[in-house]
Amino acid sequence: MTTILVVDDEYLVADVVAFALEDAGYLVVTAPNGRLGLEAVIRERPDLVITDYMMPVMNGMELASALEERAAAGARRIPVVLMTGAQRALAQQSPELFAAIIDKPFVMSELMRIIGDLVGPP
Repeated sequence: MTTILVVDDEYLVADVVAFALEDAGYLVVTAPNGRLGLEAVIRERPDLVITDYMMPVMNGMELASALEERAAAGARRIPVVLMTGAQRALAQQSPELFAAIIDKPFVMSELMRIIGDLVGPP
């Protein structure tokens, strides 16, 4: 089963995304910040990470950088989708870190299309 990790400190956003993904048939794991998200990557080995940019402890850019470092060291490369508001310009300065960048607020059907393009159906 395809596993997706949703990392967002806004619980409502994380829950809405997780419920939509679960309804579509994906297995979903959530984390409230980048550090716990990185721990979940190691523990759960997801096929895709969806992360917010602004979070406490470790932001989405730092999480994506840590995942890129793991891939450079031989770990499996995991596509990362960034959900962001005002930080799009910062994220676009490092396009190699993200498979896609989606603006908040987002349309769920667009997020689902991106996920399908990246990992296929559940």
